[in-house]
Amino acid sequence: MSAGVKIGIVGPKDMVSRIVKVIKNFPTFEPVVRYSKNELETPNLSDEIKNEVEVLLLCGPVPYRKVLEKVKSVVPVHYVRYNETGLYKAFYNIQKKLAKVNGNLQTVGNAISVDTVTPIMVKRFLEEIDEQDLKIICYDEASNPTREQLLEFHKDCFNKGLTSGVLTGIHSISAEINDLGIPNEWIVPTTQDIVVALERALLSTDARKSKESQIVVGLINVDGFGKIVDRHNSEHEIQKLKLNIHRILLDYVDSLRGHLTHLGGDEYLFFTTRGIFEQETAGYKRVPLASEIYRSYQLTLSIGVGFGRTANEAGSNARSALRKSKEASGNSCFIVREDRGILGPLEMVDAQVKDLELVNPDFIKKAENANMTSSYLSRLLVTYARTGKKDYNVQELALLLNITVRSTHRLLLEWSDTGLVRTSGMEKMPKGRPRQIFEFAFLDESMKS
Repeated sequence: MSAGVKIGIVGPKDMVSRIVKVIKNFPTFEPVVRYSKNELETPNLSDEIKNEVEVLLLCGPVPYRKVLEKVKSVVPVHYVRYNETGLYKAFYNIQKKLAKVNGNLQTVGNAISVDTVTPIMVKRFLEEIDEQDLKIICYDEASNPTREQLLEFHKDCFNKGLTSGVLTGIHSISAEINDLGIPNEWIVPTTQDIVVALERALLSTDARKSKESQIVVGLINVDGFGKIVDRHNSEHEIQKLKLNIHRILLDYVDSLRGHLTHLGGDEYLFFTTRGIFEQETAGYKRVPLASEIYRSYQLTLSIGVGFGRTANEAGSNARSALRKSKEASGNSCFIVREDRGILGPLEMVDAQVKDLELVNPDFIKKAENANMTSSYLSRLLVTYARTGKKDYNVQELALLLNITVRSTHRLLLEWSDTGLVRTSGMEKMPKGRPRQIFEFAFLDESMKS
């Protein structure tokens, strides 16, 4: 056998066997496997093989956290992430189990507790299956929960009569809950989830090590902080709020293994490395910090992140990215890469964001030449990411861009001449002439993965 890239795979036997089966489609990989009975064994097994492999792949977020805490790894560490697709089979199986025990899911509280997947994923899943009456209680307390926290969450929900069953992404939790007689189902990642994890693992080997260690600069701005301060009655309350915000930001940057500096007022600066930032944002898709600070203090954040070949370049790109987040009305995060390409917006508070979008830097230049400012582009991108909307009449567009209808007409003429926008149809009105509908086709066409 020719020498390939050795990848260490650690996890439950059933899951590891599935990964090994999928890995046959990656001839570059040469698997080195270790089977674990539970997450507590994962660090020792990973430590055992870390010096003979080029990358480690684990079977979920909890074992991944334990390895990061206990193993000084000299190789990149990844894990198989879940998406809402994995819920389908698990949900189907738990329904069958509950129906067998209780006759009908509707008679037992019609609620299920779930971990590992995010509330946004659960919401998309429920919309897709069109289950209006089903209630799924999603774990949403700590950003990086331990196995023990998740186990207590499920037991507490069931014992209080809030739920009738459990969906969990942790194999050992499923086994323990099963021993307690609680109906449950282990959420198994789909083949596509495994493929994506293997692709990320492959990218993180020698070919990308230089990029993984690249310095990342981030700027965090608390939206509308001045107005919030004005609502407090005493200086003591204001200082207490500032300290609490600082503490949450410190905890988040600590999870990035980075460094945080308060720049004064409502702005913070942090540094980390690109590899860690990619892992902690699930591949530049979401910012857990945003949900935590909103849940605690009903505050939203504007975040700008910059990549660069030098610290100076990364810092300049971070400032540019923050400007785009503020121009998009806040509560958003953009990344500006070293080639000036834009990543984002990332998922923030209750943002139903689609898969990550990357705007081609050549297109950005074309948009600027057509008098489409950074502010207009940011607002269009955020709205498209959250709603999928790319067709507007003049009045809708004027409202989105916060300009007059007359100015909107003028801009549409310029953008039409350069091919950024086209007429896609007419909207019938109860009274008066039909309105033209304009399509921003570039929101599809200018994106590339």
